[in-house]
Amino acid sequence: MRRQIAMTLCWAALGVMTSSSLTTAQQKSAKACLDEWQANRSASQTNGVTRKAYLAKCRAGGASAAGGDRQLYASVKDLMESIVDPSADALWNAVGTIADQDGIHELLPKTDEEWRDVRHAAVRIIEGGNLLMMPGRDAAPAGTKSETPGVELEPDQIAALINKKRKEFNAFAKDLQLLGAEALRASENKNTDMLIEIGGRMENVCEGCHQTFWYPPDHAAAARK
Repeated sequence: MRRQIAMTLCWAALGVMTSSSLTTAQQKSAKACLDEWQANRSASQTNGVTRKAYLAKCRAGGASAAGGDRQLYASVKDLMESIVDPSADALWNAVGTIADQDGIHELLPKTDEEWRDVRHAAVRIIEGGNLLMMPGRDAAPAGTKSETPGVELEPDQIAALINKKRKEFNAFAKDLQLLGAEALRASENKNTDMLIEIGGRMENVCEGCHQTFWYPPDHAAAARK
């Protein structure tokens, strides 16, 4: 009996220690929470939560006070490089035409497995749009600099534009989602013509977003000409 009591107390202590460690690990700095509050407020995502309550919840739990238990781990740049860009490439490369010394070759999914790959890419595009619309996400990891200064804005400039034009940014993400949903239907119907048409419109959506949020004004204006 004493052994059972001792074991129970031991597990309880471990539980307290684990909970305390997780809480400490998830706590955010006051500056990070203030930045998140300002971003969410400009995006009208605070749902009436006061600044004081928002900051208190953010510091305590590390999760977005406007987003409930959802926690942000990746930046917009991370999402684009890890999910959205590879998935868009998978859809673009699923169909097409290649001309070489042996003639002209049509690229299209032929097997069930290849059509499943198209489906998986479409699902990632759909859910990637949801992730992009979560408020409070950084434009890029801390310390990141533009790889092409003058051609691409710096992360802090991109973040400022997203905060200023949040509705427009979300509109691009929703357009991407809709195209992902169409690609999903195309994969279910094994419709290659539909995939080609979707790919063209997806390129326009992506480029429109980049011109609005990633390129300097003069570069974006030149690209539109």
